[in-house]
Amino acid sequence: QVQLVESGGGLVQPGGSLRLSCAASGSISRIYTMGWYRQAPGKQRELVATITSTGSTNYTDSVKGRFTISRENAKNTVYLQMNSLKPEDTAVFRCNLRRNSIDYWGQGTQVTVSS
Repeated sequence: QVQLVESGGGLVQPGGSLRLSCAASGSISRIYTMGWYRQAPGKQRELVATITSTGSTNYTDSVKGRFTISRENAKNTVYLQMNSLKPEDTAVFRCNLRRNSIDYWGQGTQVTVSS
């Protein structure tokens, strides 16, 4: 079993920054992909960014140039640095770990961008 614990959400003004963290524990191998998804009220969940065990990254177009995903394999932790935040970034952000086509999810952390 895999557990994911997120932290770092909160309220920020437009143009501000937040850093999300997600620590994985449990039965984890070295080969897995981690990522962040988000879901805004009334909208479908969407992929924000992913990073493979070798460091390859993928971003949705709306966050390119503003968000950066990174990971510390030794700590089984993934980070999402979010800069130049916009009101439309407001959502519940959830951490994901995918291993052998099985998805594990964190509980979610609220990010609210508002003046």
